[in-house]
Parts: sequence; structure tokens; C-alpha cells
Amino acid sequence: MNNLKANKRETKSTGQNNQLRAKGLIPAILYGGKVENEKISIEKKQLKSFLESESFLSTVIELDIEGKKEKVIPRDISYHVTSDEPLHIDFMRVVSGSKIIIEIPVEFKNQEKSPGLKRGGVLNIVRRKVELKCPADKIPEKIIIDLDGSDIGTSIKISSVKLEEDVTPTISDRDFVIATVAAPTVVKEPEKPAAEGEAVEGAEGETAAAEGGEAAPQAKEGEQAKKDEKSKDAGAEKKPAEKKAADKKTPEKK
Repeated sequence: MNNLKANKRETKSTGQNNQLRAKGLIPAILYGGKVENEKISIEKKQLKSFLESESFLSTVIELDIEGKKEKVIPRDISYHVTSDEPLHIDFMRVVSGSKIIIEIPVEFKNQEKSPGLKRGGVLNIVRRKVELKCPADKIPEKIIIDLDGSDIGTSIKISSVKLEEDVTPTISDRDFVIATVAAPTVVKEPEKPAAEGEAVEGAEGETAAAEGGEAAPQAKEGEQAKKDEKSKDAGAEKKPAEKKAADKKTPEKK
């Protein structure tokens, strides 16, 4: 069982609690059972490894308050908005015989032994935590799902999970899904449109023209055509002048 040491505290105001935090202590409260609520403080360095655990809020802890030991469970943690440092923790006494509603984290094992995952399937996790109603002294640390033998299309429901006696899910009206082994998602690359190929060919033609390739002679032919048109126009202008000269040489008959 996990152990934590705590001290009693007499702080009442926010300023006094901030002074505790400056000394590396986290204010906390202990409640539950027939005993009055008790104000305590815990060293932050003790809590570091606990807070990093996903199952911290479902872990039974033996709290040593100046020599007096009690079984407790963390129920809530307040964090600073910007620094994410813990500011306050609520602990609840574990009273034998009483029942508690608590969220238990789900853990998956033997993923390497799943035929479905080996063939490229995807583990689709629907619920990372399951809310259970259980005796205060029988709180499971985690729900373990064994993926050994699971193939694509496998649906893991709460009915396939072995729970301790008197431990039941709070959702009791249906056999809800915790996870599935889904088929792999294949993304098909879209085909290139024909217009894109035509644009590329056009670009190649322009490049060839710029480099003096096949497109270059076309430009020369165009220039020759312009010259021919100019020659025709020049010939058309000379014909009226030649006609006038012929008229002057031929005498009129009386």
C-alpha cells in the first residue's frame, strides 16, 4: 500500500495557505466517516510520483498524520491555472463496509499478441476510465484488458471484464463497449486530371521554343509570312502607277 506523511495545519486564510506553499507544502483536507474534517498539509516532493500516476484518484493510500494512520483515497486536486502546480487536495476516509463510486483507469496488455493489430488493425479506445460502485476497502487499482487473440472486428465490452465481488459498473442498463479492434484505414491517392498532363505538354513546347527546339522554326515561318504579305501590298500599290504610264503613251484616235 502507498504511504504518505502529513501534518496538521491551523491555516484559515488564503495568505496563510500561500505561505505553506512557499515552504513546499500542499494544503489538504481529510473528510468522511463519523469523524470531523481535519486540515492537513503534505510535502509537495512526496506527491510528485503520485500525481504523475493516472490512477492517483483511485488509489487507496495509508496516510500517516503525526503518527496516526488512516486509509484514505484522493477525491479532488486543484491546480494553478498557469503553472499547473498542485494547490489543494481533498482526501476521503476509507470506511470499512461503506460503498464508493469511483472512476477506475483501463489498461491494455498483450497488444503484441493481437492478430488484428499485427495485421495493421487499430485499437480504438472508447473508454479510458470506467465508473464503478465498490466497497471502500475493495477498490481496484485498474481494469486490465487482455488483447491476446483479439482480431479485427473484436468488440471488448464490460461483460468480458472480470470484476471483484460487489464491484459493479454504474451503467447497468446496457453492456457498453470499452474498446474495439478496427480495420486499418487505407488512404487512396487521387488520380491526376488529364488537364494537368496537357498543361505540362504545353509548357514543354514553350521550353523547347525558348531553347531553340522544334518550336523555333514555327516562329521563322511566321516572320516569312509577314514578309510575303508586305510584298503583295507593295505590288498592289505599283499597278495603278503603271496603268497611268501606259495611258500617256497611247495616243487617242480622233
